[in-house]
Amino acid sequence: MRLHTFPLMLQNIYGLTVGSHSKAERMKIYLDGKFVPAAEAKISVFDHGLLYGDGVFEGIRAYNGRVFRLEEHIERLFCSAKVLMLDIPMTHRELMAATCKTCAVNGVRDGYIRLVVTRGVGNLGLAPWNCERPSVFIIAGKIQLYPPAYYDEGMKVATVPTRRVSAASLNPEVKSLNYLNNIMAKIEARNAGCEEAIMLNQEGYVAECTGDNIFVISKGEIFTPHKSMGALKGITRAVVFELARKLRHPISEPTLSRYDLFTADEMFLTGTAAEIVPVTNVDGRVIGNGKPGVITRKFMKAFRDLTRKSGTPIGK
Repeated sequence: MRLHTFPLMLQNIYGLTVGSHSKAERMKIYLDGKFVPAAEAKISVFDHGLLYGDGVFEGIRAYNGRVFRLEEHIERLFCSAKVLMLDIPMTHRELMAATCKTCAVNGVRDGYIRLVVTRGVGNLGLAPWNCERPSVFIIAGKIQLYPPAYYDEGMKVATVPTRRVSAASLNPEVKSLNYLNNIMAKIEARNAGCEEAIMLNQEGYVAECTGDNIFVISKGEIFTPHKSMGALKGITRAVVFELARKLRHPISEPTLSRYDLFTADEMFLTGTAAEIVPVTNVDGRVIGNGKPGVITRKFMKAFRDLTRKSGTPIGK
């Protein structure tokens, strides 16, 4: 039984925007092998992705008619699913093709893609083996996670009380549908007058933000928390490492404390939706001179240049 309907106003989904109401109505969602109108895209109220957050996802970007780092995203999706013992009912190649086709069907050349695999329909018990078959859906639209001014002037972030889930509970490498921990941190950041939150791990060291990785720059060197600290090995994070080698900037993954953030010369966040966004204030402390730094801007430009010329072609 498929009863849970995607809202027509998809603007409310994770910051996803699709323009006018009529455009939302024309949007087609890939759902279990078929393209259906957004208003008809439904999953069951008995789907364990809805009931228990049992599933995995990827947020992916398209630039200039190409899907950026699609192979890496699909590989990470399958790795997340394997950890959860969730059998995705498609191959890597089939999922890549479906992702590109969803963009083509919706005329998306520059946008955001949300690929989700749920455990599927089951009963009201936790047991995943009672679920019939995993469900796959793909949404392709537009996204603006942060206001344009943040990229020009930098953003404020705040350390919040909610800690990153311990790797002993759920490995940070798994992009599961259960984001309640991150949502609570996001609320706390908003209550502190900030758009994004810095999450510490159980030992009090810097892990990551609610949806972004953290980079600090001190005396020309770039630092970011290691995955053992609770940080997701983000796709954009990996691109920064590639750019650092290309631009000849030393980069490493030490243990970072709040002190390291407060005393940094520059700071920026990375994520598929956020791209590279500068941070100029942490917990009321001004970072550097209070403006996006020279190195940060260099990486922002290099990232923009890279995304415009690489990726998997969407096709027609």
